[in-house]
Amino acid sequence: MELSDLPIRDDLRGKSPYGAPMVDVPVTLNVNENTHRVPDAVRSSILEALSDALENINRYPDREFLALREGLAAYLAQRPTGESTTGGPESLGPESLWAANGSNEVLQHVLQAFGGPGRSVLGFPPTYSMHPIIAEATGTRWVPAQRDADFEISPATAVAAVTEHQPDVVFFCSPNNPTGTGVSLETIEATYDASEAMVLVDEAYIEFAPDDHLSARRLLAGRPRLMISRTMSKAFAFAGARLGYLIADPVVNDALRLVRLPYHLSALTQAAATAALAHHETMLATVDSIRQQRDRLARELTAMGYSVWPSLANFVLFGGVVDPGETFRGLLEQGVLVRDVGIEHTLRVSAGTAEETSAFLEALTRLER
Repeated sequence: MELSDLPIRDDLRGKSPYGAPMVDVPVTLNVNENTHRVPDAVRSSILEALSDALENINRYPDREFLALREGLAAYLAQRPTGESTTGGPESLGPESLWAANGSNEVLQHVLQAFGGPGRSVLGFPPTYSMHPIIAEATGTRWVPAQRDADFEISPATAVAAVTEHQPDVVFFCSPNNPTGTGVSLETIEATYDASEAMVLVDEAYIEFAPDDHLSARRLLAGRPRLMISRTMSKAFAFAGARLGYLIADPVVNDALRLVRLPYHLSALTQAAATAALAHHETMLATVDSIRQQRDRLARELTAMGYSVWPSLANFVLFGGVVDPGETFRGLLEQGVLVRDVGIEHTLRVSAGTAEETSAFLEALTRLER
């Protein structure tokens, strides 16, 4: 029997699942993970928290994950790397925070609550590949809108798109995956003011942005339809734990409670994430190093003759690749995994350790000989 033989939903027929390659190679730079290991001291703290959680593992976890939301609020109060420290946003209480199994589940909750059959979500490709997939899975119509040159989105372009399509939800990704470009606060504010849509800003890579880059948190006050999604998978080097979160008006969380599964965050997930947040300074200690490797990639790829888009994230999109598929395979044969994101004549490479950067650049140089 094949999938097509099952009575699957008509709107899912012919679709493909998320498919980032999972290949066991020495240098994996294709899914924008933080490739540094979690420090031993933090691992010990997490193990202790997990041991404590196991004492009551026969009971359901805290459905409201209050300790975790308090930990997230405390972390955000520190104004982490990637957010300006001048005239910062008002402090957030735990009632303004939501969490789920990765930011993907956060996005799913948002579209389950505010999207669905007969509703639409507007996005700006090229963007995070899961945005349209989650839209399809929730029965929400995905509406792609055009970007400006160099993958930018001006206020005028965004307002024109929401005026034309009248979406129920708008997704921005800032810094954007796969391009690394940002979305200005002016564009986000103009979009919010020009529509009645829920506006979500996906800030999965915000910690890697320059210190003077302004988060959409600056716009939250007085805008109950504005939401910001983030993750611990990237800067926190916590991808395997699967913890994403949402910053929004408390009334948004009330809407998400209507669609989340009961006890959707396990006691172990809550314990591990809360312990990690308590060590956020240590967990984020590698961010500066990763920024340096990102900038090194940009410099050296440019020197090799490739075109490179300025990146605010922990990866670099580079163009001028004659045959991306051939280059991808050539790198893979040398034990280096990067990402072909489907943009003509481009590839994307994550910024990892200095050794991983060297391995990638050396492998790419050998291909050019």
